[in-house]
Amino acid sequence: MSAAGFRTRRRFVAAGMILTAAVIAGCATPQRIGGEVQGPSFDRTGRFALLVEHRGGDRDSVQGGFAWRDTRARQWLDLANPLGSTLARIEVTPNLAVLTRSDGTTDQAPHADALVEQVLGSPIPVEGLRDWLHGRLAPGAAEQVEKDAEGRLARFVQNGWQAELSRYDTLGPRLLRLRRAETARDISLRLVIDGQ
Repeated sequence: MSAAGFRTRRRFVAAGMILTAAVIAGCATPQRIGGEVQGPSFDRTGRFALLVEHRGGDRDSVQGGFAWRDTRARQWLDLANPLGSTLARIEVTPNLAVLTRSDGTTDQAPHADALVEQVLGSPIPVEGLRDWLHGRLAPGAAEQVEKDAEGRLARFVQNGWQAELSRYDTLGPRLLRLRRAETARDISLRLVIDGQ
């Protein structure tokens, strides 16, 4: 085989591997969080893609799946790798957030945002998502609030995050795009809701 033919074959193999990885990642939505709860719960499952672009030119990215359960008194967030294996569970009560990794080790903090940053290396606004997944603003000030033609929340800036919400179903948005500009980096987060 000629050198040109070998290079072409390598490109096809590499493209096939990338396509296979993309298909696997697309199927990596974790199972809904189970267990008995008191009263109603709000449940969502889906996929996330986090991209961090550092001012020096470096880029970090993390993809995977998530499962969310919120009873207002207690909140759970499972983060999974692209193959669907759970990396960590965060359980939040009014004054405490506990992270349990897949190896059984734990960390805790007064709120969930700090714990998610430990797992992913970049922030995700878990506190804000509690409301944004319902299609409403979180408590506190918000700017540049826009609604769609049906009166649903479409765009806003809150707590340092620029958000776009779309593809609504009866529970809330099924696509959330979040961006945040910091001194040393830009952060983009995309959440795609696959199920309840």
